[in-house]
Amino acid sequence: FAMLLLAEVVLIALFSRAEKPVCQQYGTQELLQFSKEGDIILGGIFSFHKNPILVKPTFKVNPGHIQCEGLNPGELQYAQTMIFAIEEINNSSDILPAVSLGYKIYEACRSIPLSIKASLDLMNGQEKGFITDQSCTKSSSVHAIIGQSSSTLTIGIAATVGPFHIPVISHFASCACLSNRKEFPSFFRTIPSDYYQSRALAKLVKHFGWTWVGAIRSNNDYGNDGMATFLQAAQKEGICIEYSESIFRSDPKEKLLKVVDIVKKSTSRVVVAFTSSLDMEILAKELFIQNVTGFQWVGSEAWVTNRYVGSKEGYKVLGGAVGFAIPNAEIPGLKEFILNARPSDTSGNTGLNELWETIFNCSLRSHNDSSTKPCTRTETLKGISNQYTDVSELRISNNVYKAVYAVAHSLHNRFTCKISQGSSDDEACANKKKIEPWQVLHYLRRVNFTTRSGDSVYFDKNGDPAARYTLINWQPNEEGITIFQTIGLYDDSLPEGQQFIMNYIRPVWAGDQHKVPRSVCSESCLPGTRKAIEKGKPVCCFVCISCAEGEFSNVTDSVDCSKCPLEYRSNEQRSQCILKSIEFLSFGELMGILLVTCSGFGTSLTIAIAFVFFRYRYTAIVKANNSELSFLLLFSLTLCFLCSLTFIGQPSDWSCMLRHTAFGITFVLCISCVLGKTIVVLMAFRATLPGNNIMKWFGPTQQRLSVLAFTLVQVLICFLWLKISPPFPNKNMKYYADRIILECDLGSVGAFCAVLGYIGFLSAMCFVLAFLARKLPDNFNEAKCITFSMLIFCKVWITFIPAYVSSPGKFTVAVEIFAILASSYGLLFCIFMPKCYIILFKPEQNTKQHVMGKMPSKS
Repeated sequence: FAMLLLAEVVLIALFSRAEKPVCQQYGTQELLQFSKEGDIILGGIFSFHKNPILVKPTFKVNPGHIQCEGLNPGELQYAQTMIFAIEEINNSSDILPAVSLGYKIYEACRSIPLSIKASLDLMNGQEKGFITDQSCTKSSSVHAIIGQSSSTLTIGIAATVGPFHIPVISHFASCACLSNRKEFPSFFRTIPSDYYQSRALAKLVKHFGWTWVGAIRSNNDYGNDGMATFLQAAQKEGICIEYSESIFRSDPKEKLLKVVDIVKKSTSRVVVAFTSSLDMEILAKELFIQNVTGFQWVGSEAWVTNRYVGSKEGYKVLGGAVGFAIPNAEIPGLKEFILNARPSDTSGNTGLNELWETIFNCSLRSHNDSSTKPCTRTETLKGISNQYTDVSELRISNNVYKAVYAVAHSLHNRFTCKISQGSSDDEACANKKKIEPWQVLHYLRRVNFTTRSGDSVYFDKNGDPAARYTLINWQPNEEGITIFQTIGLYDDSLPEGQQFIMNYIRPVWAGDQHKVPRSVCSESCLPGTRKAIEKGKPVCCFVCISCAEGEFSNVTDSVDCSKCPLEYRSNEQRSQCILKSIEFLSFGELMGILLVTCSGFGTSLTIAIAFVFFRYRYTAIVKANNSELSFLLLFSLTLCFLCSLTFIGQPSDWSCMLRHTAFGITFVLCISCVLGKTIVVLMAFRATLPGNNIMKWFGPTQQRLSVLAFTLVQVLICFLWLKISPPFPNKNMKYYADRIILECDLGSVGAFCAVLGYIGFLSAMCFVLAFLARKLPDNFNEAKCITFSMLIFCKVWITFIPAYVSSPGKFTVAVEIFAILASSYGLLFCIFMPKCYIILFKPEQNTKQHVMGKMPSKS
């Protein structure tokens, strides 16, 4: 028996060696839904169902056919659009006139493994078995693949067929990651990359002034990649994200409830949702259950025009949503083609059967044991409204249409090419009888045409089309059905700042409001304030701090305050700089009027006294008081009163030089006269002693010369002062922040001190001499008057120094004028008023005997 078994094994091995090896395909062919033969075959992969039915393998029995659940009529419309475009091309004489296009369209059930399996089936064909030596190295059975709708599924397809240089054109996979030419060298798409959409969404949020938003994304390649780009763009636009959460259709219920709870408790009133339509549909249902309303939703193109998401329940929570969508289009003849389609029992063409059975509640199976009525196949789709028959929103279907035409134009260019020596197209143009997928890929990169509806179709170096979107706003119609109203356009190819083109249709916002909702963490800082970021919070959360005195901000949300120029100050609102008021002691203000009045009164009084002295110049008291020096003293006092006027009014070059020099010279002249009178008194007393002829050394001529000499010293000091560093007008901005003090700068402080010091020196000398003469006979009281007047003079100017230093602005000038007037009045009253009193009211005392102290005896 053992020998018999061994012989049987040997015979089997010999027969096996005699046969050529065969490449055997495993698995089932039920994924093929629509097919047609042609000279060139285009592949299609769509997800006609939402999920595959998972069967746990036992590894003992065949799991059977792959089954899916959750029919998706919209994907069937995409497939029918592909078939329609192929039939339209086949019937056209303008493009591929001698070539017929066929198609093989597969179901993928939104499954990555099934999508990859479908792509492998399209490459390898459906033959049951073929000899490896002859067939395993043959070309792909398709020349291009259209699909898929999901970015994640498309990544699997593009990565699978890319190494074989088979073009893949997606109509709805917008993930920016697919623009990577190193990973996906044969990928193209007719929908813009999410790189542009994400940036556009950030600009849209900024456009409406929303700086505090929440973010929700699908936890897949589409949502994660798109949201990552949005967050980067939002940061550049100054937008802050309160939260960023992810959802996915297979997440546990607790995860979905957590996301909804975060939305409910958030302070931001705007939510940016970068999700797939299915994930958004699930989220909207939960929001409706919990009655979460009042939020402004900003959506991506995947869901913002989806009818299922925009149901009546969806509108209650998402009403007023805005977002970008692919521009809508019309495809002439597509509606009739879709409505006239019929189910088929032919293998590889059963894609419409389930839809037909679902719509008409019948069965197409020949052996129907259930109570469901059989389908007559004469039913009509006219009057049926669902995602399959609705051609009002052909945004994505139009992308399928353009994808098919892009392949057709590439093939047409391949068939009509001409070899020109040295051209880069020569290799792709060779051997026109046999077309390889890599040749289609070559011409697809260069395709550029315009569709019948006016859309330009071309691809950049990454396989992406131009980024153009319509801005959609959810608005209700009279029946409460959601209308996807176009309120604007966005074109990324336009210059910055001109990319948004808004139309005149009034948007509807959350809660059916017509006023743009606000969503900010902190209200904008008005002009006059600056933003101060709160520690531990995003940059959009801040407090507004008023600008300091002398600073301003004239824009909203200024980050800092700018200093005003020196001659400007900030207004009360700190929003702009205004000229500081110029302050100086003027003739028109009350203080100026009072000082002018005092000056005028002193001048008039001095002149009056001079007139009295002149009128009574021959009387004893006038003669005894050295009338010549008295008149000179009265003249100098008049000048002292008048020089105070030079301190009033707007300072100028001449007034600044005049006021200090005139003051210095006139006061020295005045003190010189007083000093002369004091010396005369002392000399006169000494001259009464026997044998003393001192008066001849200090006669009238010597008195005049002494006054002149004392005054010339001051004149010399003032001359040097004016020559070296004269006083000049100066704008003093140190004392006050809100005004400018227009004053006379001393120029040389040393010179000013020299002027005052010289006056002080003469005053001190005069006071000492007068003090020494105070004990002269009582009736000869000239020395006492001079002593008292100099005492007042010195007290005034000693007090003047601290008052002058501490007085701000124009009060400095007022103090100096007051000191001039006070000291002048002191001299006038102390020296001349007693004499005037005697002259005018006590004429009996105005005699030589009384003056000399020799009173007549009473009888």
